[in-house]
Amino acid sequence: MANPAKSIAAIIASEIKAAPSQVKAAVELLDEGATVPFIARYRKEVTGGLDDTQLRMLSERLTYLRELEARRASILESIRGQDKLTDELEAKIAAVETKAELEDIYLPYKPKRRTKAEIARERGLAPLAEAILADRSVAPADRATAFLTAEVVDVKAALDGARDIIAEGMTENADLLGRLRNHMKGAAFLRAKVVDGKQEAGAKFSDYFDHSERWATTPGHRALAMLRGWNEEVLSVDIVVDQDDTSPVKPVERMIAAAYNVGAHLPGDKWLAEMIGWTWRVKLSMSLSLDLMRELRERAEEEAIHVFARNLKDLLLAAPAGSRATMGLDPGIRTGVKVAVVDGTGKLLETTTVYPFPPKNDVRGTQAELASLIRKHKVELIAIGNGTGSRETEKLVADMLLQLPAPKPTKVIVSEAGASVYSASETAALEFPGLDVSLRGAVSIARRLQDPLAELVKIEPKSIGVGQYQHDVDQSKLSRSLDAVVEDAVNAVGVDVNTASAPLLARVSGLGKSSAEAIVAHRDATGPFGSRKELLKVPRLGARTFEQCAGFLRIPNGKEPLDASSVHPEAYGVAKKIVAACGRDVRALMGDSVALKQLDPRTFVDERFGLPTVKDILAELEKPGRDPRPSFKTATFAEGIDDIKDLKVGMQLEGTVTNVAAFGAFVDIGVHQDGLVHVSQLADRFIKDPHEVVKAGDVVTVRVTEVDVARKRIGLTMRKDGGAESGREARGSAPNGGNRGAPTRPQKPQAPSQGAFGAALMEAMKRK
Repeated sequence: MANPAKSIAAIIASEIKAAPSQVKAAVELLDEGATVPFIARYRKEVTGGLDDTQLRMLSERLTYLRELEARRASILESIRGQDKLTDELEAKIAAVETKAELEDIYLPYKPKRRTKAEIARERGLAPLAEAILADRSVAPADRATAFLTAEVVDVKAALDGARDIIAEGMTENADLLGRLRNHMKGAAFLRAKVVDGKQEAGAKFSDYFDHSERWATTPGHRALAMLRGWNEEVLSVDIVVDQDDTSPVKPVERMIAAAYNVGAHLPGDKWLAEMIGWTWRVKLSMSLSLDLMRELRERAEEEAIHVFARNLKDLLLAAPAGSRATMGLDPGIRTGVKVAVVDGTGKLLETTTVYPFPPKNDVRGTQAELASLIRKHKVELIAIGNGTGSRETEKLVADMLLQLPAPKPTKVIVSEAGASVYSASETAALEFPGLDVSLRGAVSIARRLQDPLAELVKIEPKSIGVGQYQHDVDQSKLSRSLDAVVEDAVNAVGVDVNTASAPLLARVSGLGKSSAEAIVAHRDATGPFGSRKELLKVPRLGARTFEQCAGFLRIPNGKEPLDASSVHPEAYGVAKKIVAACGRDVRALMGDSVALKQLDPRTFVDERFGLPTVKDILAELEKPGRDPRPSFKTATFAEGIDDIKDLKVGMQLEGTVTNVAAFGAFVDIGVHQDGLVHVSQLADRFIKDPHEVVKAGDVVTVRVTEVDVARKRIGLTMRKDGGAESGREARGSAPNGGNRGAPTRPQKPQAPSQGAFGAALMEAMKRK
């Protein structure tokens, strides 16, 4: 058997387009505890320059393949313990590349409950089954008479037992299962129908009331929509095979017959043909359909998780408004508008609650109080949460700003997704122990405008709400993917160790919750860190952790100028050689691109630091502490367009992209309901992936193409020709209407009345 470690390296290398030696080096670093951001940024020479995307794929596949190897070893041990392991079987097990193939091979050897086939063998019917398969010239009924006993009372009982034995062999034939599964993947259709009486209650799923499409090409978002409809007992969902084939004997049955050389003329063949039809209908069709449904769901989940991760990355790396005094407004009608003012560092200065809406209607008092706070704290930005009452609050603020002298604050509508989760969290309670929960949301809204990344890391990624059917996917896989995105985003930007919160520090390479809290406690007790080296004084922060985190932690205006850059302390020697070659002070050299571009990077390569690291150091000296995020800009909502009822087809509006799905982009145009720009309406050219054109946070100009007030759906276009109705797919892609990407409540699994397949599917989903 091949060396598993070598095989894993070769498999992953082909998948991420790298050399096995690069994969092996990266695996060793990961096994030693190094993080992906650290390896991608500071170990380029070791891995041959693998980037963070390759390393994430490597890490994910490494887990899968190691689990596969562990399962392979367990299966070999089990079969060997049964004294049934042959050289041929061992080679076959060694060659498989997926868990599904491995389980197919193991099926005949897997310990199982007492089956009908096992009972038939105990009653002495195995020779009858073997004889029927071996010689088709004799009618099975004639053979069966020789096997009648007290337990096998008649010919029918004997033939039923033989049938059970032969059928079990067919359901455990790995080669046959593989061929049937592959055929089904190409020929199967996914069919959805409305459950009688659920037409009105399930109107949001109306596009799937009588829907059929090929299994192989069903997009993930439509698959998840149908499965959600099934879960809510609105739809029945089935896998249908060879529905276009009108022959009495279906291709799948012919494939099984061919595997057992079943003809059409001999008495035994006729009995076997009928038995094959029964085996397909009762056993194989059900199990293989469930396999396909599981695979479809996994495929759809992978797509949904990928979409969520990409949207989250865009949101985390959205443009920060910067260190400016900001007022956060958390709109509310009856309960009032919560107000919080923070300074340029995010420190809370003052809070209040105002009541401009019914029942109090204190518009003048509200405007006067807000204006007073603006003057008192020199507020430059006003962040307004985009929930209920946001447009009314925005209009009130706009009217107030008209009365203020210049310079006036800039008002911005901010997504408040997850703000309520933060407000009630342990993190918020520790930050603001004496502050009312309702006011904490206003603080979060203000801070997320100043620096989205620093504030959003305090919220569980799943609660930020930029996903596609996020509650319908594997939650552990989703969490791993989103945690990786947050880690990459935080480390790409870098963190000021003297101002960062513990939740932000916890996302830095090598750190975690306890070490981040230790850094904050040390900072609070002894004052700001003067250099990166001082981090080694933090309790329980050893040399290994320091190596992982130091390059991502910044100390502006510290004792060592390089501490404000992404140059790792281990490479300060190289940086100082570069500075010496220019004959300049390091502070004077930083930012001088003319002088730095005259240097030959190869001059500074040594036995430890190669050309990639030297080039990174030169780039960092040229733009020290550069922020990879874009510059800040905002959308301007149209005056008088506050509700979906105000929209008219043909209107041109400005909005902000809130969520990007596989089928298009959702845009906030200020009417409490995001509009959908279907992928076909994003540009005047063919677009396969919406991310080619837009990302979350982009400010875009759109034109209204469709308004469905009853279903709360808005069709938009970004095409220069004015676009057209987005079409059936656009209208049917998001049963939740894309409401600001907000998370929907997870549905409790309840088995709908869909017969055996529906019940088995529900059970399979539960086990998953």
